[in-house]
Amino acid sequence: MKRADGTRRVVITGMGAVTPIGLDVDEFWSSLKQGKCGVGPITNFPIEDLYIPIAGEIKGFDPAVHVKSKQIQYGERYSWFAGRAAEEAWTQSGLPKPYSNPYRACCIVGSGAGGYSTVENAYRSLFIEKKKATHPLTLLRIIVSSASAHVGIEYGIKGPTFATCSACSTATHAISLAYDYIRQGLVDVGVAGASEAVLTYGSMRTWQAMRVLSPEGCFPFSKKRNGTVLAEGAGILVLEEYEHAKRRGAPIFAELLGCGLSSDSKDMVNPDIDGPRSAMQMALDDARLDPSEIDYLNAHGTATALNDVNETNAIKLVFGPYANKMAISSTKSMTGHLLGAGGGIEAIACIKAINEGFIPPTVGLTEPDPKCDLDYVPNVGREAKVRYAMSNSFAFGGLNAVLVFGPPPA
Repeated sequence: MKRADGTRRVVITGMGAVTPIGLDVDEFWSSLKQGKCGVGPITNFPIEDLYIPIAGEIKGFDPAVHVKSKQIQYGERYSWFAGRAAEEAWTQSGLPKPYSNPYRACCIVGSGAGGYSTVENAYRSLFIEKKKATHPLTLLRIIVSSASAHVGIEYGIKGPTFATCSACSTATHAISLAYDYIRQGLVDVGVAGASEAVLTYGSMRTWQAMRVLSPEGCFPFSKKRNGTVLAEGAGILVLEEYEHAKRRGAPIFAELLGCGLSSDSKDMVNPDIDGPRSAMQMALDDARLDPSEIDYLNAHGTATALNDVNETNAIKLVFGPYANKMAISSTKSMTGHLLGAGGGIEAIACIKAINEGFIPPTVGLTEPDPKCDLDYVPNVGREAKVRYAMSNSFAFGGLNAVLVFGPPPA
């Protein structure tokens, strides 16, 4: 069964998540439904003189316990998260390990920063502790493509295997590439998403310098918002060509119907309305949907002053009067901002919303900004039929990526 444009249909057969509110998809989704917030005081490293003392940390993660692959255990923290999420997604999909047709599979697992903690530890060893050498695996751990290589090796994938890097749109770009490879016939199976582990003293200092972090919490679309909150984790999907999945009796959770990619081509930090608008419109066009058919929109919603207003205005341009009727939420209010990995876990939130008929809330939204005047599902989630869902990712540099998901093919 092909799409109207002659390309192959792409479905989701596996999902994996590692987040500050859950180390697997079930725990993550349960926390979203409860409005549980994973933002809190930093405990994984000494904060020393940091004036931003909070983050969305993953606590209690032990690679010896949570990562089965011995090879990935020797990797970096961001590779651990990717390995854990990929294992959950691959197991759920029921695909053989190693994959039986290795050149017909791809593995695109990105990261905005890669092995950040390894870099920091290496520099500390060399320049502060005056050691003569770094750990022998330093180079392999810091490379941004390490996670994709690790995961590809683990599942015997010999097709296109690499990383994407587009700041906060990284996972969404990775998923869109796997989607395109499958529908154009290059591969039949794709592992795609991103992982991030940037919570270190040095990283926090660099983000502090930009004045975009909140010392209090992540409050998207709220009048009290004063910055975003850094977080860590991974979100991975297994994508398949529909007939391939159907033949083997795989579980099908959703269909990926469309993607839209654009660049503001304007400024590295200040967002432009036309870039997000065009990406959303292209995703709708690719999915062949009318704006009024989107039941839920998972907003980029970073809780920064400019981005939330800009996204609100872009949504109004695309959806017109229907924007005031559509349910929108920012799950970053609960997870914090996972940077490159955000689009992966937010895609999972969209798929679960379709599967379970529930829209997660935007927590901490006690008093909306008058300029952010849409239905952001404040504080408490709601039951609702969700047939089509959109996920927005808008990154520094004006790099925009949007996905549209629908129900499994009838």
